[in-house]
Amino acid sequence: MTTLHHLHPGRASLHGQYNAALTPALTVRSGDVVHAHDLLDVSWGQEQHGEAGQPRLKWGPREGERDAGPALHGPIAVEGAEPGMVLEVELLEVRPGPWGWTWVGPQPSTRAWHAGLGIAPETQALVRWTLDADRGGATSEHGHAVDLAPFPGMIGVCPAGPGWHEAWSPRQVGGNMDCPELVVGARLFFPVAVPGALLSLGDGHARQGYGEVAGTAIECPMERVAMRLTLHEGQQASGLTALTPRGRVTFGFDAELHRAAELAMAGMLDHLVEALGVDRSLALALASPVVDLHVTQVVNGVCGVHAVLPHGALRLPGR
Repeated sequence: MTTLHHLHPGRASLHGQYNAALTPALTVRSGDVVHAHDLLDVSWGQEQHGEAGQPRLKWGPREGERDAGPALHGPIAVEGAEPGMVLEVELLEVRPGPWGWTWVGPQPSTRAWHAGLGIAPETQALVRWTLDADRGGATSEHGHAVDLAPFPGMIGVCPAGPGWHEAWSPRQVGGNMDCPELVVGARLFFPVAVPGALLSLGDGHARQGYGEVAGTAIECPMERVAMRLTLHEGQQASGLTALTPRGRVTFGFDAELHRAAELAMAGMLDHLVEALGVDRSLALALASPVVDLHVTQVVNGVCGVHAVLPHGALRLPGR
């Protein structure tokens, strides 16, 4: 029987780094559904930015190492989850809050990138957005309009190893992936690295282009993220994969963009070799007409690339 759980922001459910020793905010069973409510924006904000130089309300007080990073909600433990298993997370609903913002400014991970674009290190720019989840649109304070395509920029399970693990960099157990493919309907498959899996999420994005070129998307709180968590035993996973409304997605993360692309493509070849019963060279030849490589993001210190095989793009004869 499926149980519905509710997760709300509070001292027991907020953290800025991963740690296998954190007490779970929730413990669920395989197949249960979690509704995460009122998620803070990535920088712990509880209200929209005001005029330049004005402070805004943020959640606090925050605690040392535990909160030294982006606002993450969780962790959610899954009964029976052990390293070597796979945790499937199906995104059932992603509803953004009423406001969002996009910022360009000095931060270590984007300094070189901005310099290469001719943007001085001290330059800052802020765009504030009004979001209408019912209409599915966002309007900037300057009158620019975009459609919404909301997703959690950060979602993943706890990495292996003792102590604190910083949460700004993506990994093959997920985290700060900033992948626009992960909208409602996506099913993510995380390799479990610690007992309980310890899933955390945050960093609401109302919309983001591939690359997250400013270093921020339309950053926003989330009114609600609904997820179904399913544990798979005996299903090996060398890395993170996803099935999205567009297709199968594999991921690569590395300090070097070219290496991140190799890792994403290697994951896709693993799938094609198994699914088609061919060797890797033939799998690569078959992938070349149909698999897309996208730069996920270049701004988190570790670059991200994801490979997409669209549904139905590669078919056996007669199908």
